[in-house]
Amino acid sequence: MDPKDLDLIEELAPHNPELAALWREHLELEARLERLAGRRYLTPQEELEVKRLKKIKLAGRDRIEAILAEHRRGQDGK
Repeated sequence: MDPKDLDLIEELAPHNPELAALWREHLELEARLERLAGRRYLTPQEELEVKRLKKIKLAGRDRIEAILAEHRRGQDGK
């Protein structure tokens, strides 16, 4: 994620519970995916879990991006 986005998330999260929850979930999913990626071999169930986690992470990231875009549009109008 872009450093500017990370700074904006840091700024907005304390005031936006949805963004804060999405960001926490994003970090947790990233950690789980890293643990699975560190394994030498994945079972078929683990491979499915990786795909599932990636889909959830992507959906969350899309929502985070939408929140940031809404904020930026609001800033442009000020």
